[in-house]
Amino acid sequence: MMQAAHAYARTSQSVLTPREAEAAVLLKAANRLNAVRSDWPNQANLLNEALNFNQRVWTVISSAASEPSNPIPDSLKQNVVSLAVYVFRTTLDAMIEPTVQRLDSLISINHHLAAGLQGNPGTAP
Repeated sequence: MMQAAHAYARTSQSVLTPREAEAAVLLKAANRLNAVRSDWPNQANLLNEALNFNQRVWTVISSAASEPSNPIPDSLKQNVVSLAVYVFRTTLDAMIEPTVQRLDSLISINHHLAAGLQGNPGTAP
């Protein structure tokens, strides 16, 4: 019985809040882009896959932010949507004409937003 209680306690501590889950998905997308970036000559075939994943993440984020029922302030909603538009444009540009700089931009945005969601806005790499 005591083992079950300890297992439940460990599991309940490992459940992510919605903000933590969003941060984790953004970091996953950033890590996929960074894997391509760090081995650019050999990973080009994975570029579109990583970009598509990042685009799907940002589609969900921008959709959630623009929901009328979302309680965040309208100015923050607008900022998130504007950032998503930039991400979508940069993603498309990276698909058409891939550059490391475009990936750096997307990676940086994901890291900074994830850090903010985690309550650590000054800790993004």
